[in-house]
Amino acid sequence: MRQGREHFDVIIVGSGFGGSVMAWRLAEAGLRVCVLERGKSYPPGSFPRSPYGMRRNFWDPSEGLHGLFNLWSFRGLGGVVASGLGGGSLIYANVLLRKDEKTFVHENPRDGGYEDWPVSRADLEPHYDAVEKMLGAQRYPFQEEPYRHTAKTIAMKLAAERMGLQDDWQLPPLAVTFANPGQKPVPGEPIPERYPNLHGRTRMTCRLCGECDIGCNYGSKNTLDYNYLSAAKRLGAELRVRCEVKSFWREGSEYTVEYLDHSEAREGERPEVPTSMLPRTVISADKLVLAAGTFGTTYLLLKNQQAFPGLSPRLGTQFCGNGDLLGFLSKCTDQRQGRREPRVLDGGHGPVITSALHIRDATEGGTGRGYYVEDAGYPEFVNWLYEGSDQFALLKRFARLSQKIVKGWLGLSRDTDVSAEIAEVLGDCVGSASSLPLLAMGRDLPTGRMSLNRDGLLEVDWRMRDSSQYFQRVRQTMAQIADVLEGTLIQNPLSYLSRVITVHPLGGCPMGRTLREGVVDSHGEVFNHPGLYVADGAVMPGPTGPNPSLTIAAFADRSADHLIDHFHRPPLSTPAQEVPWAPRPM
Repeated sequence: MRQGREHFDVIIVGSGFGGSVMAWRLAEAGLRVCVLERGKSYPPGSFPRSPYGMRRNFWDPSEGLHGLFNLWSFRGLGGVVASGLGGGSLIYANVLLRKDEKTFVHENPRDGGYEDWPVSRADLEPHYDAVEKMLGAQRYPFQEEPYRHTAKTIAMKLAAERMGLQDDWQLPPLAVTFANPGQKPVPGEPIPERYPNLHGRTRMTCRLCGECDIGCNYGSKNTLDYNYLSAAKRLGAELRVRCEVKSFWREGSEYTVEYLDHSEAREGERPEVPTSMLPRTVISADKLVLAAGTFGTTYLLLKNQQAFPGLSPRLGTQFCGNGDLLGFLSKCTDQRQGRREPRVLDGGHGPVITSALHIRDATEGGTGRGYYVEDAGYPEFVNWLYEGSDQFALLKRFARLSQKIVKGWLGLSRDTDVSAEIAEVLGDCVGSASSLPLLAMGRDLPTGRMSLNRDGLLEVDWRMRDSSQYFQRVRQTMAQIADVLEGTLIQNPLSYLSRVITVHPLGGCPMGRTLREGVVDSHGEVFNHPGLYVADGAVMPGPTGPNPSLTIAAFADRSADHLIDHFHRPPLSTPAQEVPWAPRPM
């Protein structure tokens, strides 16, 4: 340790599902922890909603943007990730599904797109339990009022029944607070917490506003800042926001990290000098945990690999998008007593995802590679955008209203009540009410490779055609759902260009049993570099199938055990059964 340089037991880069879990577990063990998060902190009410605010809600510091969304565009796909304290939990759809037991496969390395998992479901089971408890998982209370009237949930359940898949439809655990302990679920009730969260703000039970994916302004989502990070901070962990890690290296037995501090940057204004020329801060630690996400962690390792000789040649491999595919149900109908009426789906009501339909994998008695199809709601303002998109029809309705008003002004009409005409301006609103996005994810082939291009920027070589059979089956299932709901399926137009948008990028630093098989071992420790860990989606050697957040967090919880056991310091006697963030009884 150099004199005058700040030193920690562990530095964690990133505060998503890997970094947050590690932060709490290591702080609980008595280690001095520093978390470096490039993005801002987002207390309740701070997520922008106006067009002016949304315009600035993207991440690109070189352009003066320090917002939540970081979008990547590669040749075969695009990716959406988050920048903020809590990482991907700020924008994910809350689903906490476990990777199916039989999909921890061991395939032949000579086959293209193989997977070989060095961990099993049994290895992760206790860690799944721990994470679910910490994240306060609750299922959507579909049997309760007013939740049982949620139209999109009713429609997905009906579709499963009509397809003969009612046993494969479920209400998955969600990291959302619908009900306080011992009480029935009620939208918009204050959530009493045993300890104040790190924002010091009151949270509310889910208001069913469909805004999960753009940041919950009510604190209803149990995002990582309300549980793991709040608990870590209470135990002494330092949470440094707006600190973007640029480089790291090893000095003897220590790891040194250099980061750029954006705390003095003026948002919305380009920096006067290039960000590469801004002053940087250097700190060190005995252990280093990379948890900057699949794109961030792999990019950092590729960029700094000269400082780490002996890294596995598998660095950058096994990339996939977890089979993500987006489709749209359009103008669904319901034929009753010989009359065809619009089937209201009301995508803006409820949390983003309430239910999931599981199409089983060949390893589970199905055919092909398995997947999940989930309802994908959205903020209510999307419906307004949809209804306002037909400008010609809107102008015609305004013209009829204007004609009625002018006749009244001129005394040509005695009917002064224009309520119906004003309502008519909105149109029948059937288009938005009867449409709904569908989000599928599953076991595509992890054939992608990540590298640096000539300019030192991240590049991903991934082709949709490698998993063409998988994606064809997903489309067929979506089309079948549209058919039984008497509507039309609209494919994501990008998929016709062999492009997808993934919100679940995985791989790049895959785990394996040996240096030839993976970058890290089954505990996330980098081969040939003891004390250097990776604890995020980058370690996955293939797709998880369902939403990967819970599996990433469970793997990080398991990695924390390994790091603590190898730190040569006894853990504190903090009761393991206590859930530090949990609501106190009413």
